[in-house]
Amino acid sequence: MPDADKTASAAAGPAGNRRDPSASAMQGNRSAGARAPAALLRHLAGFIIPVLIVVVWETAARIGAVNTLLLPAPSRVFLTLGQAALDGSLWINLAYSIRRWILGFAIGGGLALFLGALNGLSLFSERLSDTTVQMLRTVPFMGLTPLLVMWFGLGETPKVILIAVASFFPVYINTLAGVRNVNRGFVEVGQSFEFSKAELLLRVILPAALPEILTGIRYALGIAWLALVIAELMAAQSGIGYWLMQGREAVRVDVVLASLIVFSLAGKLMDVALRLIEARVLHWRNAFSGS
Repeated sequence: MPDADKTASAAAGPAGNRRDPSASAMQGNRSAGARAPAALLRHLAGFIIPVLIVVVWETAARIGAVNTLLLPAPSRVFLTLGQAALDGSLWINLAYSIRRWILGFAIGGGLALFLGALNGLSLFSERLSDTTVQMLRTVPFMGLTPLLVMWFGLGETPKVILIAVASFFPVYINTLAGVRNVNRGFVEVGQSFEFSKAELLLRVILPAALPEILTGIRYALGIAWLALVIAELMAAQSGIGYWLMQGREAVRVDVVLASLIVFSLAGKLMDVALRLIEARVLHWRNAFSGS
């Protein structure tokens, strides 16, 4: 009998220790379900302050604590924004603004990327051009506005040039710093494999410098967006800045505020898109992301 008990116990042992697959699946589903609300809260946390501002602003307008002629209620501003979206004027002006922004950044950022990489690789090139670049960097780009208008008139050219100048310096500085901060050991490994200069640049130096370059690009895109606002105040005939000027001339504070909201929302969407691209491109980087 004892032998029979041992045999039964041995047969039941593995079965008793075996985990139920359905129980494991249910536990995994519960864990995923618990993580989902937490992730949603993390994403929504950034909207807490804007929502509070809108609520306080609307309440102040409703109870008469502010002069609604000078500071219309948010409901009035969003109504104006909705009307502009429905009649198409918002999208037409936004398309003009985005086109200027992209063109100006492509010119300024492209030149900065080339010159920053060249100066990072060549001491002779850096000695030749970096002093001039650093001197020009201290000139406020807004101060160039009168000169650009006098030289190129009120067309698209001065606007695109202003955006290009504003976006040039952040990309240049970060590209130069990124190339110079590449670990010398990486370069020596590439040289030991007898990489050509082009291969060394494309396969070793630029990938290692990419985090700093992308930081410069992200900062430059924000500066270029600010320059766009200034550029479109130079007697533009289209764009969100033009819409803002129309509101000012008509003493329509709601239009002015609506145009500023468009600028801020578009800038935020641009920054989010660039963050996603940066996270995808630099997925290999094991960097501290806060706690």
